[in-house]
Amino acid sequence: MVPPTSADSIPTRRFGVILPQKMDFRLTPEQVQIRQSVGDVVRDFSGEYWQKLDRELGYPTEFIAALTKGGWLGALIPEEYGGAGLGLLETSLILEAINHSPGNAAVCHAQMYIMGTLLRHGSDEQKKRFLPSIANGELRLQAFAVTEPTTGSDTTKLKTFARREGDRYIVNGQKVWISRTEHSDLMLLLARTTPLEDVAKKTEGLSVFFVDLREAIGKGITVRPIPTMMNHHSCELFIDDLEVPAENLIGEEGKGFRYILDGMNAERILIAAECIGDARYFLDRASEYAREREVFGRPIGQNQGIQFPLARAHAHTEAADLVRFRAADLFDRGESCGADANMAKLLAADASWEAGNAALQTFGGFGFATEYDIERKFRETRLYQVAPISTNLILTFIAERVLGLPRSF
Repeated sequence: MVPPTSADSIPTRRFGVILPQKMDFRLTPEQVQIRQSVGDVVRDFSGEYWQKLDRELGYPTEFIAALTKGGWLGALIPEEYGGAGLGLLETSLILEAINHSPGNAAVCHAQMYIMGTLLRHGSDEQKKRFLPSIANGELRLQAFAVTEPTTGSDTTKLKTFARREGDRYIVNGQKVWISRTEHSDLMLLLARTTPLEDVAKKTEGLSVFFVDLREAIGKGITVRPIPTMMNHHSCELFIDDLEVPAENLIGEEGKGFRYILDGMNAERILIAAECIGDARYFLDRASEYAREREVFGRPIGQNQGIQFPLARAHAHTEAADLVRFRAADLFDRGESCGADANMAKLLAADASWEAGNAALQTFGGFGFATEYDIERKFRETRLYQVAPISTNLILTFIAERVLGLPRSF
């Protein structure tokens, strides 16, 4: 949770027993300011701006520039490298604020969650080489290449292989659903460096690399965009004899699976925050419309058939928000947060999808009109039932890792 901010949180003594500090669910003044300041930025980018990008499959370069100018995309980068030095909790507020508007934080969120891998496992030299330029916007780190066509979520079975040859690695393989590759300068790549049959544990033998896309595209990497139901800039990558300098290896060779878990836990928490932003956008818009829209001589919001779905979605959103805060707090403390990160993503994705359905039903036919933004954000938030991890895989994780039930696959 957020740090205590009032005298009410001081431990008290009752009946001779010292009671623990009370939990304070309020944001600090600094956290409130972050949410408000990001809100000021996103208000300059109207629904019409995002509708045009959606029609033309464009990338919001102006929006990214505004976030960079405000220092928001360097939130997790330590101050010594030119960033804001914020925690994951504060960073989640940034992405929530973007989605609590017509905007879509998916255009920039990878730069946030990839930082978990780089900051915790990158060398000092790598941090000095990349972080200042990422913080000031000269470099974009927006691509995270893990998923492959034949293995999907079964990450330890991936086929992309990096073979060491002197001071470089030669990489061959294929990746799919790698978003924003065309709009990124750098990419984190997960590849096998030891064949699966030669490792004691299937999670061993995987390594993480920095790839400079400015040099790699056309010289080892071929990018093929994948048209999708939302403007997500997804791509398929064909990797043929790509040369990666050995100095771009992050951490130790063969330990990459453990390293990317930090990025994946951060990813789940930040995606949860985006879903919470989406849900609140849907609920705000639907509630306003239900108060103003009159049919049969009275506001449609007076009908319980409209009220109840919105009220239930609100309750589920607030519950998901609490788990988001707990997961982010654990991550920032360096404590185990896998279960909480996954539950936050599950609950928030369900809440945003529920709120989107309720909003679409409330707007009726107008909800399908592009000018209202409901149908577009409805498409965008639907993604999070499937990716970056499906809700079914989260449920199996909870069943096996938290409840101790037998493995289902």
